[in-house]
Order: sequence, then structure tokens, then C-alpha cells
Amino acid sequence: MNKKTTVLVALFLSCLVHAQWKPQGDKIKTKWAAQVDPNKTLPEYPRPIMERSQWKNLNGLWNYSIQEFGKTAPSKYDGQILVPFAAESSLSGVMKEVGAKNELWYETNFSIESNWNGKNILLHFGAVDWKTEVFINDIKVGSHTGGYTPFSFDITPFIQKGKAQKLVVKVWDPSNDGPQPRGKQVKNPEGIWYTPVTGIWQTVWIEPVNTKNISELKTTPNIDQNTISIKADVNGAEKGDLIEISVFDGGKEIAKEKAIVGESNDIVLNSPKLWSPESPFLYQTKIRLISKNKVVDEVKSYFAMRKISSKRDENGIMRMQLNNKDYFQLGPLDQGWWPEGLYTAPTDEALKYDIIKTKELGFNMIRKHVKVEPERWYTHCDQLGILVWQDMPSGDEQPIWQDKKYFEGTELQRTPKSQEIYKKEWKEIMDHLYSYPSIVVWVPFNEAWGQFKTVEITEWTKNHDPSRLINSSSGGNHFQTGDILDLHKYPAPELYLYDARRVTVLGEYGGIGLPLEGHLWRANDNWGYVKFKNEAEVTAEYVKYAQILKSLVKTGFSAAVYTQTTDVEGEVNGFMTYDRKVDKMDFKAVNQINTEVINALNH
Repeated sequence: MNKKTTVLVALFLSCLVHAQWKPQGDKIKTKWAAQVDPNKTLPEYPRPIMERSQWKNLNGLWNYSIQEFGKTAPSKYDGQILVPFAAESSLSGVMKEVGAKNELWYETNFSIESNWNGKNILLHFGAVDWKTEVFINDIKVGSHTGGYTPFSFDITPFIQKGKAQKLVVKVWDPSNDGPQPRGKQVKNPEGIWYTPVTGIWQTVWIEPVNTKNISELKTTPNIDQNTISIKADVNGAEKGDLIEISVFDGGKEIAKEKAIVGESNDIVLNSPKLWSPESPFLYQTKIRLISKNKVVDEVKSYFAMRKISSKRDENGIMRMQLNNKDYFQLGPLDQGWWPEGLYTAPTDEALKYDIIKTKELGFNMIRKHVKVEPERWYTHCDQLGILVWQDMPSGDEQPIWQDKKYFEGTELQRTPKSQEIYKKEWKEIMDHLYSYPSIVVWVPFNEAWGQFKTVEITEWTKNHDPSRLINSSSGGNHFQTGDILDLHKYPAPELYLYDARRVTVLGEYGGIGLPLEGHLWRANDNWGYVKFKNEAEVTAEYVKYAQILKSLVKTGFSAAVYTQTTDVEGEVNGFMTYDRKVDKMDFKAVNQINTEVINALNH
């Protein structure tokens, strides 16, 4: 076949691929939905905080089948699904409910690059909801539970030389029939509850490594001592193996240290540049694993010098501090949902867009609500400069909810299995996200959903990561534990409970609704805490609430979270429509009043 014919055949095949896949349903979409290319789906490097130069993306069209729970692998598949979009999403090309009675099967083939010979091959999944089993060339190579954290397998022993490798993935997700963390997903979406998400929803990829390789980095800044501590976990390390770390400011190397594997490198930085939303400076690093004087692995990473803490001010009020200065945190409740992709943004530009708009509104923080994002999202926050409160995705049942006084009821009695699932997944999420400097607060529970053993879980969380503040129970079932008392009040702000020993925050307020025709997920039955008719009215109401909030900053609030970034499904209380096509408020006016609220603390 000559070159011209080859090109034509390739074009024909790519058209064929396009012909078979198309977004499903007639729901609204963002402008990025049209940019999704099945031949190049989310092509960006999925783990920017630990980057290797060689890797291969496995996203794209795979075979799929939905079949009854407990059956053997399908002999015939139902059709094609676009990975990594969940089966229920439009962009998957499937848009079918899976549910607790069924399993979702995937199958694809991939090849190993010829210059990876002699290397170990790691197979990575960004996130799969919820229980996953993975088979390579008909051998089960591993399993994982948890819908929000990455996992990987060394598949080297199962690779067949000179052949395409067959990858089969089986997923079961009971949605709200099970006690597992699931955030806002329910079988029957309504009000503040959304469509279920089943299966692969983040990038799948492979990378070649040597037998000895760096598996994880843990970076802890200490601005009081001008040090950055970096610890690398290593697979296959032997006595005498070293980790060498170089630190760069711009392109200039400013420090280089070596330590044996297993020890952390504590690097002193003279007059370090501090990171903040106003000046999000990141140091770049190169981490090398050295064995017998040879570099056997090398990754690129970054870190920030910043400190989050709390301290009593001159009026006796506990304040949040950023880099040892009182700092009012103001941000939106951010659900991270997409009309065409549900849990998965259609493109990396889309993923970044909401953060850019949040900065445009004059906010300095985002509360990531009962969801965990792909790693690139946190890197965008680190780079753009925004603080993040990270919620644990909720699961199990809603017990009684008491929010106007300290809790005096009976906490939810979760089964031992349910408790174990919660602890395993919360620990994995914290470990996974530990090195992202933008994250400053962990939120184990929200509005009593699945809330159990509050004091124990809060103290365990603080113990596990003493470097951040713990907001033990956002919006209800308040116990005097952790660093923060978090009130929810809709629609207007109110300081109805105060804790002199902890930071007091308004963890949710607002929810001003404006349904805009042509930009609605549902034609009717749309929901907001209060509803208005146009941009001017909504903006005026926002400003009115912000004025109240401003007066409450002096008397005790140290942070506030407005509901919310965008409309989501039946909720119409976003700054933007769900399709991100309309800004529903006057962003300049919002920015102005937000800046006044943030500055109220220091004026």
C-alpha cells in the first residue's frame, strides 16, 4: 500500500469510528462537548504532580456490555463506549442506567511501544466507580473498590510478546442501594440529587518503568522553618539506593539534596517565595532514583510554600490564617458536574474553566462538594491560585439532622462493613491528594449524610494529616471537635451558633435561583432556595446577602461558601447555567462586593 492509500484508509477508519460514536440524548451541552474527539479523548498527562516522559493514553472507544450481575464475561458486546465517560453520560455514547442488578463490562486491545522492551508496564486507572476487576489476556490481575481514587497494576508478567494485549474491565456500582461513598448520585434524581455515574470516569493509561521505580511523592512545606520535606516511596528499593531532589525557581536550580530511600529529604530554602491565591508561586522539582550510581527513575513534580492554620485575633475570635496572617476565605460550593459528561469534564479546558470563572468572581477558595476531581483539576487550582476545601463524598443513610445547636441525638449506626468502607476510602483520598498545596481543609461529613462516630473520625483525620484544618461536620450534627464549626443558612447569612474555641464559618448560604429557558436540564420542576426573574434581580440579591455577610465577618465568621458555581441538573442556583453558556449574574458587581467581604477582616 502506498502512502496515499494508507492515509485514505486511516481517514476512512477514523470516519468509521466517528460514525459509530455520537453523544446520546437531547439534553443541553457545553460548547466543549463538540470538541470531544474519540481518537484523542482527554489526551493530557493525567498526573502532573508526578510526571514521567514516557506514557500512553488508553482513552477512546472500547467495547461495552451491560449484563446481569454475576454472569461470566460477555461473548458478544452491546456496542462501543467512549472511555472515560460514565455509561449514564451523553458523551459515553451509551447513556444507559446500569444499576445495582447489573455489571458493566469493558473490553479493549492495546499495544506496547517497541522501545519499552525490558521495561515493567504499569496500567493506571484515574478513577472507576465503584468495584472494579481487571483482566489482562484473560488473567485477573487485580481489583479495587472506591470510586474516587486512582489505582494501578504492574501487568508485566501477563504481557504477550508481539501481540495486541487484551484488557477486560468489570465494574459493579450499587449507587444508593449500597452504603459506599457516592456523593450526589441517586437512582431517581430530583432536587439536589443527580444522575448515577457507573464505571470508568477518569483517564486510563500505561507507562513503562524500571523494576525499581518511584511510586509516590509526599511533600510537606514548613514556612516557619523555611523547609520543604519530600519523601518518595519506591518499589523494589534495596539498601544503598538514593533519592536525589533538585529544586528549581523558574529554570534555575536553587537546591539539590540526596537521601537514602525511606528517609525524607528536608530541603532548606533561603527566603522562600510563599504561595497564596494572590501570588500562586510554585517551585518545580526533579526527583531521581539512583541505584549503584545509575539513574533508574526520574519524575518531575512541584510544590508550594504555604501554611494553613488558625489563631485567636485581638478580639478573641479564632481566625483562619494563611501564611501566618488572618485571611478570610470566600468561595462557591462547586459540585463538578457536566451536562454531557456527568462526573467527567468534556475537555481539560472545560475542567479549568470553572476555576478561572471562580477567580473572575473575586473568590479565593472553592469548596469541592462531596466529589473528588481528576488530578489535573487540583494542579489547575495550584497554578491559578485558589484554596480548596475537600469534602469526603457522602454515602450510606441520612440520620436525624440537627443544626441550630450542638448535637444531642443518636448518631447514625453504620454497619461494621459500611464503617470500614468509609475509613478505607477517606484515607485513600487524603493520601492521594496530600501533596496538592491548594487543599487547606478536609471535610469528613456534610449535613449529617452518613455521619457516624464524629469525634473519632475527626480526630483520626487530624492525626492522619496534621498539616491541614479539619471541618468535622459541615452544616449540622455539630460536635465540639476538629478546627471548625460550620453553619449552613439559606438563603441569607446568619450567625446563629458560635464557637469561641474554634474557627466559625458559614459553610453554605445563598442558593439564589434563576431558571433560564434553553439552558435547563429539565423543562420544568427546577429548584432554587429563592427564585428571581433576571440577572439584575439575582445580582442585587447576591449583593444584599454579601453586605450582611460583611457585617458578620467582624463578629465571628472566618469563611463563607456561596451555593453555587453552576446550575446542576434540577438546581438553578448557579452563577452560570449548567451548560456554562450564560453568566447569570453581573460578574463585575459580584467581584467588587466579594473583594469587600474578603478585605473586611483587615479593615
